[in-house]
Amino acid sequence: MSQALATVAEPAPPTGGGRRAVRYVAGKLGGGLVSLFLVAVLGFFLFRVMPGDPVRTMTHGAPVTEQQIAVLRERFGLDQPLWKQFLDFLGNLLRGDLGTSYTYSRPVGELILDRIGPTVLLVGTATLIAVLLGLWMGSRAAWQHGGAFDKTSTSIALTLWSVPTFWLGLIVLMAFGVGVGPIPGMFPVGGISSPDTPPELLPQVLDVAHHLVLPALTMVAVIYAEYLMVMRSSLLEEMGEDYLTTARAKGLREDMVRRRHAVPNALLPTVTLIFLRLGLVVGGAITVETVFSWPGLGLLTYEALRVPDLPLLQGIFIVLAGSVVVMNVLADVLYRVLDPRVRES
Repeated sequence: MSQALATVAEPAPPTGGGRRAVRYVAGKLGGGLVSLFLVAVLGFFLFRVMPGDPVRTMTHGAPVTEQQIAVLRERFGLDQPLWKQFLDFLGNLLRGDLGTSYTYSRPVGELILDRIGPTVLLVGTATLIAVLLGLWMGSRAAWQHGGAFDKTSTSIALTLWSVPTFWLGLIVLMAFGVGVGPIPGMFPVGGISSPDTPPELLPQVLDVAHHLVLPALTMVAVIYAEYLMVMRSSLLEEMGEDYLTTARAKGLREDMVRRRHAVPNALLPTVTLIFLRLGLVVGGAITVETVFSWPGLGLLTYEALRVPDLPLLQGIFIVLAGSVVVMNVLADVLYRVLDPRVRES
């Protein structure tokens, strides 16, 4: 009896599917770590080949001597050989130190933390709206393939997608912010809040939402076409499958066939796209934030490019590219969970 209980208590050996899952996840994590290392290498050398001298740009117009410029170079470590600067950069990065900004004389990590909130709010809101709008319109366009809705929605989406973002932002700004002729603007033209807003929570939230409308509208108009086109293409591929014919033969309504059977399967190819876009949330939109003076990472990047502020540019690049790598790994893992064909491969 005791032998039988001992036999029952022994853990079952891992199945072949479990071993494959572990190898799959380990492979993706290993590839992600390699990608993060390459991001760090690229982030260092990419901004070292930019034209311009940071020290001379910062001291432009100021009465400084060559000795003072040499002192600044030594202070920022720019007098060191390139390989020494790279090793110092990697060592600091492993400790979580992104360096000190030339322009603001503050740690880069603090500057990024200060600006990441407005960027997540803006790009996160715009991405969420664009995903919902694009997936809904893409599914309807595919289901009514060749119809008026399909042609109209696809044409408008592709037109907005091809328009330069800064140009569209300026048009939106003039139409709804500055106003046209005698019509006054309905929304603020820049910033994230008004200085005369009462300090209570509700007025502050409403004020930020009021400032958010125009930049979010501009971003949605540009990026929702991605989701519309991917969803439309995926659903068109699913429409000829046998399982939809079987569902119709069971007497299900056409709307039910689309929502319960076709759309869930067509959503799978959009998972990677959505996660990659989520990775770009922390990177911000340089053009939109600059046009609307939105105090996020995008505007911070524009300000850093003018110097150039090498530590700040490196830090923003690493955060942006690293977030894309992390989200891409999560998308691959989630895709295996959602699609049984990947699990069996």
